[in-house]
Amino acid sequence: MPSTAYDNEPRIRVDLHIHTCFSVDGTSTSEEVITAVLRRGLSAIAITDHGTIEGAQAVQRAAPFPVIVGEEISTTNGEVIGLFLSEQVPEGLTPRDTVDRIHAQGGVVYVPHPFDVMRRSAIAEDALWSILDQIDVVEVLNARVLWPPHNDRARSFAEEHRLLSGAGSDAHTPQEIGQAYVEMPPFEDRQSFLHGLASGSIGGSLSWPHVHLFSTLRRAQKPKYCK
Repeated sequence: MPSTAYDNEPRIRVDLHIHTCFSVDGTSTSEEVITAVLRRGLSAIAITDHGTIEGAQAVQRAAPFPVIVGEEISTTNGEVIGLFLSEQVPEGLTPRDTVDRIHAQGGVVYVPHPFDVMRRSAIAEDALWSILDQIDVVEVLNARVLWPPHNDRARSFAEEHRLLSGAGSDAHTPQEIGQAYVEMPPFEDRQSFLHGLASGSIGGSLSWPHVHLFSTLRRAQKPKYCK
């Protein structure tokens, strides 16, 4: 196989979809996230809590590795993630208004689990088409997807429309962090991230279905330990 310009570049592993206990459905404290990232051999992560960037900022302040500040945003027609955010994006806007808000602050539009029909929060297909020209990255491996063909369809969609591919654990507990990731060159900002992602490769696998039950049970105890 002929060599490419990327063969000799260093590569890092990045989990692009992690929730903390600042998220309504997350349970991991900042300390637990950092410990799990170091244990799993990741070099960078994105924190993508629902409706807030507080958890991402908290981890970013404490972590000895790069942390992308993100937010998983509920639109009027499903969820969209913004990465490299400096301000929280309000929920309840249309998909088009949401992606415009993300790009207005120099962020990256990342579409999570787009074809997972088993989760009501996934973006509707007509909404996906309505923002096609504004999508930067499609999540082609979400470790919490229960039916693998839903990830396969996302991968096919990204390839068909020549969109960048991303992957994330969608971790709601520390044990899930790093279950899915992208191997890519190191990056410093939005531009170098997108450039590096173009030569990235997807790694990891689906989480065991029991993680859904475990996170539900752990969430019931969250007020006792989450700060």
